[in-house]
Amino acid sequence: MKKTVILFALAISILSCNKTSETKEFKTAYIDTAKLLEESVEAKDIEAKYKDKSKVMGNQLEVEVARWKSDAANFQKNAQANGMAWAQQKGAELQKREQELSYAQEAMLRQLQQESGVELDSVIKAYKNTIKEYGKEKGYDYIYGTGESATVLYAKDSYDVTKDIIKIVNDKYKASAKKEEKIDSKAEDKAEAKK
Repeated sequence: MKKTVILFALAISILSCNKTSETKEFKTAYIDTAKLLEESVEAKDIEAKYKDKSKVMGNQLEVEVARWKSDAANFQKNAQANGMAWAQQKGAELQKREQELSYAQEAMLRQLQQESGVELDSVIKAYKNTIKEYGKEKGYDYIYGTGESATVLYAKDSYDVTKDIIKIVNDKYKASAKKEEKIDSKAEDKAEAKK
């Protein structure tokens, strides 16, 4: 009986050694998402657009703040000369304007954040689709993201496909910008031809 068990165990071990490995190797890669957004021409253009918009809106607000400061300085000079009732009325008006300026600044910041957020969300969605297409084309089983919200704690540098994705998204963006320029120039040509 002992010999039978030993022979049976030996036979199983021989069969298991001869059995080919059924585990599948996965092809993986990762993308540094922070670097992708930093080096993306489209994301840079969106950032520049909202910096410019912020400056324009900020300049308008600065004019109002300067006017308020001037009125506040005049108030202090004239408060004693015009009496207590005048000082209370003008002081209340100045406080109300100061509060309105504060609200306007907060509203401006919210508006800029909301508008830029919508555009960046659209870009990120497009990038996800590009990454998905890239993964299918290159035969990847998984493409992970690293960056600010890291989902990969370690990966070999050879798995980094960030540069490839940056090139693809920048090329797509440049191609779409050229198409828009052609459309704009055709519209301008038609407008001039009508004159």
